[in-house]
Amino acid sequence: MKNNFLIDRRTCLKGIGASLALPLLETMGWAEPERDNPFKPPVRIGFMYMPHGVIMDQFWPTSPETYLSEPPPALESLRPVLDQCLLMKGISGVPIAPFNGAPHALELSTWLTAVLPDADRRNEINIAISADQIAANYVGGLTSLPSLELATMPQTHKENQEGLNEGYYSHCSFRSPTQAVPAEINPRTVLNRLFGKSDSPGKFTRADPLDRQMLDLVIGGAKDLRRKLPRDDQHKLDEYLDSVRCVERRIAAIETRQKEAALEAAGVSVSKRNDSDSPPIEIKIPEGDKRSEYMQVMCDLNVLAFQTDTTRVSTYIGSTPNGVSYPELGFTNEHHSQTHHNHESEKVRKVAAITEFNISQFAYMIKKMHSLREADGTLLDNCIMMWGSGLEDGNKHARENLPFIIAGRGGGSIHTGRFLADTRGNQGDLLTTLLACAGIPLDRPIGIATKEIAAMRNPL
Repeated sequence: MKNNFLIDRRTCLKGIGASLALPLLETMGWAEPERDNPFKPPVRIGFMYMPHGVIMDQFWPTSPETYLSEPPPALESLRPVLDQCLLMKGISGVPIAPFNGAPHALELSTWLTAVLPDADRRNEINIAISADQIAANYVGGLTSLPSLELATMPQTHKENQEGLNEGYYSHCSFRSPTQAVPAEINPRTVLNRLFGKSDSPGKFTRADPLDRQMLDLVIGGAKDLRRKLPRDDQHKLDEYLDSVRCVERRIAAIETRQKEAALEAAGVSVSKRNDSDSPPIEIKIPEGDKRSEYMQVMCDLNVLAFQTDTTRVSTYIGSTPNGVSYPELGFTNEHHSQTHHNHESEKVRKVAAITEFNISQFAYMIKKMHSLREADGTLLDNCIMMWGSGLEDGNKHARENLPFIIAGRGGGSIHTGRFLADTRGNQGDLLTTLLACAGIPLDRPIGIATKEIAAMRNPL
């Protein structure tokens, strides 16, 4: 189809008092089109983390041949999109000597840096720039947000393993060797950062969660644009705006339940209930009974940020070491305590359930990306999404065979739909390869890397 006009996503709604980035439409080009292929979408890269490792025999496929047809229990939620995923067994973590007594301080902080902290300055942050921030330094200037850092829990865990700075326990992103990047845990704040009204550059007006004024303004401003679009783009625009409305409503519902629970706890009635009725449950964010609801909203915000090219780099810390429980799964034991299971069947069962839960949130995001059309493929086709943990086995704190899931084809650079059962490489090799697949040039390998993992790449 021949386009009669070409519009810029960032300015098409200019002057209406609110702005909202748009997804790629057929009548659009990207901000920095390539000379020979002006409509090729950029590659985005994202990372999602779970601590404490996995139950290995429930995570790894039994063979490359049965990977797609008979996935292990931990991967069942990914079954519809396993052909979009790559698993590699044999990626080792950073050896932690001389910090042998600090497995939890290092499982997250080394995950994207692939290097140990400075042993001579343990009480200070001094490690290395992380892979996500290396990517942000290269592509961040092309988007309104250089990178997006999300977390499910406040980054406030305090412990003193091997005298290491407490920031190592709950941060995976480091803008420089001495500067940890804080993650946002409030979905309302994330929504406002991505799509909120702006009074001045870098400052956003906090909207009432039930006030749809922002979206109404945007939708009103989009009406004239919609009339000029071909039918496919009209449908895509409607679908996109509906998804933004949906995220807004879900965040508003969570916030409303929080307020009601707080009022009930203070003895203030907020509804016409019988005295014999149970009080409303308190939805604690981020440590509430419905952790899945919270995590899926954050995943949706990540998808919207990528779909609109608001950012091309993200990290999401699903949980941090110690202090996390999952009452939604029917038990209140803390994740960490159950990982020291000594092969007790009930503890093993609970760790496996927690792993399946966390991977299912990743699967939720991946399946949504796969459902969204972009250019000649899907949003997922143009992403590299990594789920993983900084430990192999929480029972022994092993790090020789870290669990990773790579989803998305990275614009055609990654060969998915496979399980590589005998990969030889380390955490730094993996990160170095992922950034190369995303088109990020490196002047040196990441952390302990010595090579790229050629088997990951699509054959030319």
